Amino acid sequence: MYSVRPGSQEEKIGRLIIAAVLVMVLPGLPLGNYLIYPFTILTTWFHEMGHGLTALALGLDFERLVIFPSGSGYAESSARTEVSSISSALIAAGGPIGPAFAGALLILASSRHTMWRPALLVLAGVIALSVLIWVRSLTGLIVLPLVAAALAWVAWRGRDWLKLFALQFLGVLGAMSMFRDWDYLFSERTVIGGRPMLSDTGAIEAGLFLPHWLWAILIIAASAAMIGASLKYALNREG
Repeated sequence: MYSVRPGSQEEKIGRLIIAAVLVMVLPGLPLGNYLIYPFTILTTWFHEMGHGLTALALGLDFERLVIFPSGSGYAESSARTEVSSISSALIAAGGPIGPAFAGALLILASSRHTMWRPALLVLAGVIALSVLIWVRSLTGLIVLPLVAAALAWVAWRGRDWLKLFALQFLGVLGAMSMFRDWDYLFSERTVIGGRPMLSDTGAIEAGLFLPHWLWAILIIAASAAMIGASLKYALNREG
């Protein structure tokens, strides 16, 4: 009888496939939407933190992060001087790239046993810190601390298989968010919280002139490259 050796590439691939299947099928199962809901909010948090942290890196003030019960949200930033079109475009791109970047980091962390606990604790800590500093909506204030507490519990009390699976599941969740946001990326305008506004790719188009659909393709390609590189490293690493 064929058996899979613990730590082998076959086992790593199998775990990632299970994580991907769960991400895809949970919303279609009875009560599945409720089970996946905290992670939907988490991917929105990844997205909006991408906007906010990019704004901070460019010298703007990250004012607040708002997440609505529907899972949509926005990050608000401000500047004392006029923001250049390039900076505006970079901030807009930071959102859709954020979940894939976070997913790639989590997948990389899953490849090293010594990183499992620290990675989960760092993620829990960043979520908790963001709630204290930036999150300004009831949905975020309720759901995100619960997610942070769950991650901290897994990091400290969970068995090794649970730590590993948590990293892989969250990494795949971030990676696959690009498919959840497919329509949004290829839309020039959207409605968030009842307010019509430019989509992220629409905002990039406004700043850099090339069509929004071309920016959508470039963002998807960049996200896929990050995820692909992290998967290649994690799957090929021995031990």
